[in-house]
Amino acid sequence: MRIHLDENLPVELVEELAALGHDVDHVKSSNMAGYSDRDVWDFAQAERRLLITQDIDFGDVRRIEDAAHFGLVLVRLDQSRRGIIERIREVFAIERTDEWAGCLVVITERKVRVRRTQPR
Repeated sequence: MRIHLDENLPVELVEELAALGHDVDHVKSSNMAGYSDRDVWDFAQAERRLLITQDIDFGDVRRIEDAAHFGLVLVRLDQSRRGIIERIREVFAIERTDEWAGCLVVITERKVRVRRTQPR
């Protein structure tokens, strides 16, 4: 899976998710640090990447509803950097992430909620 990490996530996640076989980049490595949410989203879509972010503004499903997209993961964790890395790694190791294109996914400490926002 192709993944784009927002700047509010630890850059160490690139290595962690790559070790699971994913093609991962980070906003910082893409020289997009400080860009608007819209620009980050548009970049991820142009690159055919699932966007992972902690930015709650992306939680407004109206932004992506009924639009073709490669998926959005909203991370809602109240943990340390290490805890965030471990939880995301755990989710990507056990969940069917290959089915997340066209979905809004919310990761919390206890759950992973997947909502399809576009038809298959």
